[in-house]
Amino acid sequence: MYENLINPGISPQKLRNFFRLYHYILQINANLHLFARCFKIDYSGIYVREKSKHFITNHILFSMKLTAFITVAGLTAAITTSCSSPQVKDNELSRDEKKEGYQLLFDGSTLKGWHLYNLGDTASAWVAQDGEIRCLPGTDAEHGDLVTDGEFENYELKFDWKISKEGNSGVFINVVERPDIPTAWASGPEYQLLEKGHHDYEKEMKRSGCLYGFSSQLNPVELKPLEEWNHSVIKQQNGKIEFVLNDVVTARNDFNSDQWKEAVANSNFKAFPEFGKQVKGRIALQDWNKGISFKNIKIRKID
Repeated sequence: MYENLINPGISPQKLRNFFRLYHYILQINANLHLFARCFKIDYSGIYVREKSKHFITNHILFSMKLTAFITVAGLTAAITTSCSSPQVKDNELSRDEKKEGYQLLFDGSTLKGWHLYNLGDTASAWVAQDGEIRCLPGTDAEHGDLVTDGEFENYELKFDWKISKEGNSGVFINVVERPDIPTAWASGPEYQLLEKGHHDYEKEMKRSGCLYGFSSQLNPVELKPLEEWNHSVIKQQNGKIEFVLNDVVTARNDFNSDQWKEAVANSNFKAFPEFGKQVKGRIALQDWNKGISFKNIKIRKID
């Protein structure tokens, strides 16, 4: 004798029990032909044998217990993993980063390893504050680009940054620091940082992640909202560079190529004889007096 499970008078509890059983069958690959003998299906409804109710109920209970066990086991594994792999704090290296050879360029609390371009260890608008390197806008302090004490050639540099509304900044690479070269940008190509409210944002070769003035974004990518951190990567190997913004590749070029030399010769930078000629140099953070912050600045040598 069968009872219709989907007739108009079926109770919600019976319907729930049936679908729990169906879910159980799908999840643990039960013996379908065994369950097939418990049901009869036609155009008028789904029927269950009276004699099979006890069997089905037991399997539903087993399914519920099994699901609970799997859930608890999953939560336990997640908690164990979380405890065994503590979250890396800002301006610290993870275990993997240490193995990969990364070094911190910012210790999170001082400007050790940095100085003002052509001015040495001078007090300036650049400060280490709240775990960030910040360039403070609207201050009477000395302004200028902040450069690394050391020089770098083949490397992968990664950093987080956020910018104020209408802000304009950048990261220069292969910077040559000399008294006869007035600014960092007079020698070093720039990874552009530009807030989309800035009037230059309409110019595609001036958007964030671009090789400033030479190419638009290789792949389009949007900035995070104001007050959220963007993530950037600069790779350079034997003069070949790659820029990445928020996990999207935005620029590639070869500073040793004839195409690059020609592009520089046809640009506004042709007036600066040292621009773009090096594949080794300092890294500089641009001051544009609008407010820019950096953290998690990490670098590793690559072969």
